[in-house]
Amino acid sequence: MTVFVDTSALYALLDADDAHHAEARAAWQRLEAAEATLVTHSYVLVETIALVQHRLGLAAVRALVDAVGPLLTVVWVTAPLHEEALAATLAANARHLSLVDQVSFLVARRRGCDAVWAFDDDFERAGFTRFAALA
Repeated sequence: MTVFVDTSALYALLDADDAHHAEARAAWQRLEAAEATLVTHSYVLVETIALVQHRLGLAAVRALVDAVGPLLTVVWVTAPLHEEALAATLAANARHLSLVDQVSFLVARRRGCDAVWAFDDDFERAGFTRFAALA
């Protein structure tokens, strides 16, 4: 099973006060047990590290890098991928869909992800199945 990993899932996993923390921990255990291939991209990592550093501090960034990072297959965003996602962002004309979201949609589709591990509705609206829905 190949699962795309979003910022919202990584953050919920690290923040014990997040509304989705318990669900994120349970999903993480299921993903590990299933030996799922976990795919993300470099913009998700930048977004997550910035958010975690700002809200939780550097110890949480270290936990992310040391414990979670090695288990992720990271797609590094190239200039052509960035440009394609930027064009999709502008074409969507939807304030709630970010450039990071559009890169995520492209990467998840191209990598043939079976599900997306996320806690926002943007992926479902874009036609993806959330990992939690597979339980």
